[in-house]
Amino acid sequence: MYEYITGKLAELTPAYAVIEAGGIGYFINISLQTYSALEGQAEAMLYLHHAVREDAQTLYGFATRAERELFRLLIGVSGVGGNTARMIQSTYSPSELRNIIATGNAVLLKNVKGLGLKTAQKIIVDLSGRMLDLKGNDVATTAIASTAHSETFDEALSALVMLGFQKGASEKVLTKVFKESPSVSVEEAIKFALKHL
Repeated sequence: MYEYITGKLAELTPAYAVIEAGGIGYFINISLQTYSALEGQAEAMLYLHHAVREDAQTLYGFATRAERELFRLLIGVSGVGGNTARMIQSTYSPSELRNIIATGNAVLLKNVKGLGLKTAQKIIVDLSGRMLDLKGNDVATTAIASTAHSETFDEALSALVMLGFQKGASEKVLTKVFKESPSVSVEEAIKFALKHL
């Protein structure tokens, strides 16, 4: 029903954004991927998915068309609702999700909060072969891919995960750190991340 929304970014949290357009504030559920893309912006443009149920109408917003397409693939799997799909996208980048599905790694996928092994296996079976059609070359994916093989990045990420922070959230913060200062040490990266998680 709605393709996108453009307007003033009135409020932003890791879970939702409020965009004011035409004097109306729209409450839009977002993933950590989109949160990263919107941070520090005054104006925003999000691609929308409008979910209508008997008891609610919900807007989901995405920084890129590819992220929205991935969301739609995920909710097309029986047993995966909008919030579960959003959690999956907050935990893993599109490229990581493609790899998980391509390798059939249900154990890794079930690390997503609220996702059981059976549903994880179902996602892999249903989406196997369909993920390759997605154009996942969005900014967040590219930024993560460019730092994914850095030993310093991996060490800092492992440390944060061991400290109990969510992998997806930690990756977002670390990606930002390494983008701003690529030669940062593991210790400095962790210190910065701890302040922002």
